[in-house]
Amino acid sequence: MGENNNQSSYKDLIVWQKSMAFANDVIDLVDRLETDRKHYRLIEQLEAAVTSIPMNIAEGKGRESKKEYIHFLHISRGSLYETLTLLEIFQMRNWIKTEAFQKLENQSAEIAKMLNGLINSIVKSM
Repeated sequence: MGENNNQSSYKDLIVWQKSMAFANDVIDLVDRLETDRKHYRLIEQLEAAVTSIPMNIAEGKGRESKKEYIHFLHISRGSLYETLTLLEIFQMRNWIKTEAFQKLENQSAEIAKMLNGLINSIVKSM
C-alpha cells in the first residue's frame, strides 16, 4: 500500500510541477521554430531531453529505495543540463531569441536548485 502512495505523490513535488511547466515551455518554443528539415534531429533530441526531466523525477519517486530515487534524480538533473546545452546551441545559431533563452535558463536554474535540494535532503535522511 505504501508503494502506491509513493507512486502517486510525485505530482505533489513542486520540482516535478516546475519541470513539467519547463518542458511545456520548451515544446511551445520548438513548435514555433522555423528551421529546415536538417535540424529535426536536434529538435527531437531537445524534446527528449526536456521531457526526461519530469519523467525521471516521477520514475525515481515510484522506486522502492532512496538510493534508486537519488539515481533517477541525478538522471533528471543531467537531462536538465542537456536541455540547457541544446537551448544554448539553438540560441548561438539564432534559432531562438536571447530573451527566450534567458527565460528558460532562469527556469532551469530554479529546477536545478530544487533537484539538488531534494537530492541532499534524501541523502541526509538515509
